[in-house]
Amino acid sequence: MTILIKNGRVINPATGMDEVADVLVENGVVSKIQKNIDTKAERKVDAKGCYVMPGFIDMHVHLRDPGFEQKETIETGCRAAAHGGFTTILAMPNTKPVVDNPDVVNYVHNKAKTVGLVNVLQVGAVTKGQEGKELADIEGMVRAGIPAISEDGKSVMNAQLYREAMEKAAKLGIVVLAHCEDINLVNGGVMNQDKQARELGLKGITNSVEDVIIARDIMLSRDTGAKLHLCHCSTKDSVKMVAYAKSEHIRVTAEVCPHHFTLTSKDIQKIEPKVDMENKLAVDADADTNYKMNPPLRTKADVQTLKEGLRDNIMDVIATDHAPHTFAEKNTSMKKAPFGIVGLETAACLTHTELVLEGYLTPMQMAEKMSYNPAKIIGLDKGNIEPGKTADIVIFDPSVTWKIDKNQFASKGKNTPFDGRKVTGRVRMTIAGGHIVYEDK
Repeated sequence: MTILIKNGRVINPATGMDEVADVLVENGVVSKIQKNIDTKAERKVDAKGCYVMPGFIDMHVHLRDPGFEQKETIETGCRAAAHGGFTTILAMPNTKPVVDNPDVVNYVHNKAKTVGLVNVLQVGAVTKGQEGKELADIEGMVRAGIPAISEDGKSVMNAQLYREAMEKAAKLGIVVLAHCEDINLVNGGVMNQDKQARELGLKGITNSVEDVIIARDIMLSRDTGAKLHLCHCSTKDSVKMVAYAKSEHIRVTAEVCPHHFTLTSKDIQKIEPKVDMENKLAVDADADTNYKMNPPLRTKADVQTLKEGLRDNIMDVIATDHAPHTFAEKNTSMKKAPFGIVGLETAACLTHTELVLEGYLTPMQMAEKMSYNPAKIIGLDKGNIEPGKTADIVIFDPSVTWKIDKNQFASKGKNTPFDGRKVTGRVRMTIAGGHIVYEDK
């Protein structure tokens, strides 16, 4: 298919381009970028007033397939990704069965190719069954195409075993994606440990739960030479430690999720117990569980430091930690509900609203953190729309103001704290491999 994108503001971090121009897509690749392209095309797109960026790359997505298809499937997850402007996503391995061998990797990759919407790269588990006792078949999974390993959803608490995994990752040239959480310090906590938790009568999670494992993993990265990527950083000290690691030339990168730079624990409000007659569920409610995620929402000081870390390019990536759950699972108390919210369809508009419009990021930095940097970190030849490159493109309108509506999500998961929130900026079109996979009607 030939697509001619006219009059958009082309923002391409790989080349530093930021100017109004036309983009011609032919046979799945970008063939030309220049002003006033005059040629026949099967589809002409007027992108006046819009950003034309490399397709977003999400380093942190839970597709739930295999095993938890009631929450999400590869197809619904890919559709949600396309709606959000993402053309490549990395799928976490905490499925059932766990992705700890080549067969499960092949299952996900083959199913994603059949769906044919966006690129899916499956991440492999660090240990068998994510039980933290024995290393998974990392070499076999690398041959099957994994770009990284992760124990996401938990940390490998055995530091010696994790060190061995890092040594293998360094040797094989893949990245270690780290979920940093000392399970022994969590101690049943469900939200940030602060005044708000005390007022709600809920058990808290301290910053040290995250910080002590970040410190450990940075030191293991230093000792092994492994490329370490810190997932969903939420604390002010995480930014300080990443800055230290980079000053020491340790191979560490880090991501922040939109919910962690947008919300604080004060946004979690008490709600009264009720009976859901429609679904015939007695709801043991204490607070809105759509605000329950791991790591938890932190304080205003943490949020401010995260924003500054992104602004100052200490924190490299904006990722979603898209974690769909069913209504029934979330429709209970904070103590009983699972951690996690969906994020693929709200990441771009929240990033633009909270960071670009507030002066923390330029549009170029937005493209860097949502596309170019993720591609560099995992060694992927994407995040670049110069001529000759695969046509993975997002057209983003920075001017439109609208309200997020969870009922319009393509994802099966509707568990979001952002339902009804007013935002500015909207994905107008997503092109993956030269094919239009989403168009805002």
